Amino acid sequence: MRRPGMLILTVAQNEYMKDNFLIMIETWHKPDLGEQENVHNLDSERWKQVEVIHIDIADRSQVDTKDYKPDEDPATFKSQKTGRGPLGPDWKKELPQKKDCPHMCAYKLVTVNFKWFGLQKKVEGFIHRQEKRLFTSFHRQLFCWLDRWIDLTMEDIRRMEEETQKELDKMREKDPVKGMSAADE
Repeated sequence: MRRPGMLILTVAQNEYMKDNFLIMIETWHKPDLGEQENVHNLDSERWKQVEVIHIDIADRSQVDTKDYKPDEDPATFKSQKTGRGPLGPDWKKELPQKKDCPHMCAYKLVTVNFKWFGLQKKVEGFIHRQEKRLFTSFHRQLFCWLDRWIDLTMEDIRRMEEETQKELDKMREKDPVKGMSAADE
C-alpha cells in the first residue's frame, strides 16, 4: 500500500552493546494536523503497545522550564516573511480555515531496545522521555526559525548540510560534549 508523504528513518546503536541497544525513529511527514491513527501501519499487536503522545508546539506547559527560550516560543513568534504566527491556544482549529497556509504533522514512531538485566525498563523510559523533550524543543525551533529557512533552495540546503557535517567532525575531534543535558533525571 502506498502512503503519500515522506518517511525518514533514524537509527542509533552502540558498538559496545551490539544488538542489545537500539533507538529507531521512523517519521512520516503528512499534510495534516495529526488526525491520522496508526500512520505507520503497525499490526494490531504492536499498535496495542504504542503510547501516542501529542505535542502542541504552542503549548508552553509542554516545555520544561530549563528548555524554555522566549525567542523560540511559537505563541509569541511572528514571521516577518510570511506573517504566520503567533500561534494562539486554538491554532489547530483555526489553521484549516486558512486556505493559503501550508501545514504538516510529523508522526514519529520511537522504538527503544535496551537489553540489560535490571536496567531495561528504567533506561528505555528515560530515553522515551528525552525523545519527547527533544522533539518538542526541535519543532518549536523549526517554527520560530521560519524566516531563516523559508527561502532556501535545495542547493542551499545541501551546501549547509556539507558545512554542518564538516563542523561536527571537527567538534567531535577536539571539543567537549555539548547539547541537552539529562542530568536532572
